[in-house]
This record gives sequence, C-alpha cells and structure tokens, in this order.
Amino acid sequence: MTTTPEQDTLRPTATVEQLEQEGDVAADYLEGLLDIADIDGDLALDVRSGRAYVSVENDDDAALSLISEPDTVQALQELTRIAVQTKTGRFSRLILDVGGSRDARQQQLQKLVDRAIARLDEGVSQASLPAMSSYERKLVHDIVSERGLVSESYGDGADRHTVIRRA
Repeated sequence: MTTTPEQDTLRPTATVEQLEQEGDVAADYLEGLLDIADIDGDLALDVRSGRAYVSVENDDDAALSLISEPDTVQALQELTRIAVQTKTGRFSRLILDVGGSRDARQQQLQKLVDRAIARLDEGVSQASLPAMSSYERKLVHDIVSERGLVSESYGDGADRHTVIRRA
C-alpha cells in the first residue's frame, strides 16, 4: 500500500513502543519464512526516523543471496507489513533490509541521481527518474537536497516518479 504525503500527515505517529511491537511481530513472521525456506539469518530490530527497521543478516552472503535482490526485498517487506498490520491492526511503514540490500540500493540511487545531474549539466531543464517506492523516493529527495538541487514526485501509484531540477 502506497500512501501520499497528505495521507502520512493524517496518520497518527506511532510511539516507540508500537514500533518496537511492529519489529517483534515482523521478526516472528520473517523467522517463519526463513525456516520454511531453510535460510539461516540473524534478525536485528531497530527504530529509526519513526519506522520499525528489521534487518536480516548472515556472515555467509551466499545464504541470503536468494532473497536479497531489490524486488524480492520489496515483496518480502510488503508481505511483512501486511502480517504486522493484521496482528496489530495498525498500518505499518516498516523497513526491511536483507544482507545490506538497502545500503546497496542507496548507492544505486546515488548513481542514478549523479546521472540525472549530469544531464542537467548538459543543458536539460529537468531530469525524470524511473518510478520507485515511496521509501526510495524519500532517499532520492534527501540525496538531491544534499546536492543543492530540487526534486518533486509526480504520478500516481506504481507510476509515481521523481523529477530533478536546479533550484
């Protein structure tokens, strides 16, 4: 479920205790999935920027390679959010990281922004990025802002994308 910024401002902010509960529910759900798939993984729970953050880690990168692809992580995150929502009765903005996939994706987004800035340097008035999740768009907005440029999101649902331009 994707929300608009307007919907996010209408939603009451979850307490740290509620976010910790989300993390616990998510961990239980993910442990069950990992057991079914016979994948070893250690779970770490945290609360960051008003979100529950669950990380699946393993010293053997090959063990998590099956589930650390970005599309797979996104799908697992959505399933986990649904499980949390079913158990708690509250919408979840939980973030799932598998084997450092979120850091890897952030590096990809930084490169994507760099290419967009290069197009701006070549003279285009704005550069559009591909459609992405609200979390990824938030990361892009942060990267763009750090670099002194402006970004806005356009479109609806799965077609929502970011446009970058000079200030």
